[in-house]
Amino acid sequence: MQTEFSKEQDLLRDVVARALRDKSPATAVREQMATDRGYDPNVWQELCGDAGLAGVHVPEVCGGAGGGAVELGIVAEEMGRTLFCGPWFASAAMAGTALLEAANEPDRQALLPGIADGSTIATLVLDDLNGPAGVGGSIRAEDGKLSGTAAMAVDAHVADLLLVTASGAGGLGLHAVEGGAPGLTVESLQVVDPTRKLSRVVFTEVPARRVGDVTAGALDRIWDRICSALAHEMIGGAQHLFETTVNYTKERFQFGRPIGSFQALKHRCADLLLEIEIARALTHHSARCLDAGEGEPYAASMAKAAAADACMSAARAGIQLRGGIGFTWENDTHLWFKRAKGSEVLFGTPAIHRERMMTMLEGAA
Repeated sequence: MQTEFSKEQDLLRDVVARALRDKSPATAVREQMATDRGYDPNVWQELCGDAGLAGVHVPEVCGGAGGGAVELGIVAEEMGRTLFCGPWFASAAMAGTALLEAANEPDRQALLPGIADGSTIATLVLDDLNGPAGVGGSIRAEDGKLSGTAAMAVDAHVADLLLVTASGAGGLGLHAVEGGAPGLTVESLQVVDPTRKLSRVVFTEVPARRVGDVTAGALDRIWDRICSALAHEMIGGAQHLFETTVNYTKERFQFGRPIGSFQALKHRCADLLLEIEIARALTHHSARCLDAGEGEPYAASMAKAAAADACMSAARAGIQLRGGIGFTWENDTHLWFKRAKGSEVLFGTPAIHRERMMTMLEGAA
């Protein structure tokens, strides 16, 4: 199993980091999060159409770069660091993964190229975002039409293609629905994190085409890959919060000296660094396990739980160590805090993932 990043992967990280520093500064994040759409189409085209960031994990035969979970994680980590506003996570990490794991080959080859080059914005609609065991209970497929409700879907309001898991006579299946299809209602939600748009999706006999079967094993693999990508995103956010907080403690003077020179703050930052580094190691390990097809089956859940805890710790420290200014709208820290809080519960809380991990361990024993 791979244990270090290759030269090509390090180069990918450098390219993505430079592009996002240029295209996703905090000023752009604030502008885009205030819009109904939530992203800049020109930036989306540059990052996905020109740079190919939505297709790093897609096979070359389907128009991608032929990478895997490691490459997907590298992009996600840098996007979390800059708080990128756009449907990349929904389209590439969620919908792209669902097609790779559950779609039949003709539909996979037909749908993935558009997602890989950014010309198609897609999302994966699940009726339960807490764990795979609850998926398939609220949306039904009958006679080529879907009925039911998904309480929360990521970036469904801008999706050209919705991939919906629904139960029916043939079991749990993956269904393709065109954005704006008759009977489809997408209601934008007011959420804590304005940089990631969420919607309630209602299906009322919506025409759909079944593009694959979602077995229990496929659903677990989809869940693991999405959670690993989300863990990478949170690690990127945690690293940004940590670096900016440490820099602030070096610049903020009190009693004639920088507050970072006080022992209590040094210990707080050292503990935070240790927590982030452990979570980073677990997160990178989860992606390598997924690509190798071996290792601990619970690695993705372990990474999601650890990354969520580390990111929230960094967010709380970022607010607290800045004192009063950390709570103000003008200070950017609250943007990363809100993303951290939203990501903490998305696709399962740390407690849910630790319970899932323990269930896997018990099953193995």
